[in-house]
Amino acid sequence: MTFNHLNRRLHLYLALTLLPWFFLYGVSSIPFSHAPFFDQRDKAGGQPDWTKRFERAYDLEVPAEGDLRPIGAKIMADAGLQGAFGAYRQGPGQVNVYIYTFWKSTQLKYLIAEKKLVAEDRRFRWDHFLTGAHAKGGFEQGGLHDLWGVVVDLVCLGMLVWVATGLFMWWKLPSTRRWGWLALIAGLLTFGTFVFTL
Repeated sequence: MTFNHLNRRLHLYLALTLLPWFFLYGVSSIPFSHAPFFDQRDKAGGQPDWTKRFERAYDLEVPAEGDLRPIGAKIMADAGLQGAFGAYRQGPGQVNVYIYTFWKSTQLKYLIAEKKLVAEDRRFRWDHFLTGAHAKGGFEQGGLHDLWGVVVDLVCLGMLVWVATGLFMWWKLPSTRRWGWLALIAGLLTFGTFVFTL
């Protein structure tokens, strides 16, 4: 088998392997770009985005600065919840802990001055599912979450190899070079225009 044949096979099988990931990142870009449309459609149906699960008295010392992840883990444990999460400040008097899976999300709001903890569940929406899957990454959660991060890294590498094998195939077919140059230049000009003007 020649390198040209090997390159073609690699390009073909990479395309098939990456197909669900191309689909995910392509389709999920639509709700990212048109979030107001999906939100307005939801509001028109009169359906709440969040539903309160509980509200209770709660008291926890929160440092003024530093990593909030240990605080978030403590709040979650006290609320009897577990899973992948992020913790951040919603202003100086509130700490939010966002617990996320592809299918459901829960938000814990700790109101420091009021010594109150509020838990809310988010209603499932397909646009949230898609954007959540698109944006999920990193290696801070452990377990299968880190494995997802490894697979996403491999997918990104696979996409770069797929582009490289496509460029090689194009270059080896002289009859396609003129249109290929036009397509390549058009893509570069479009991308460069936005990068340098926005």
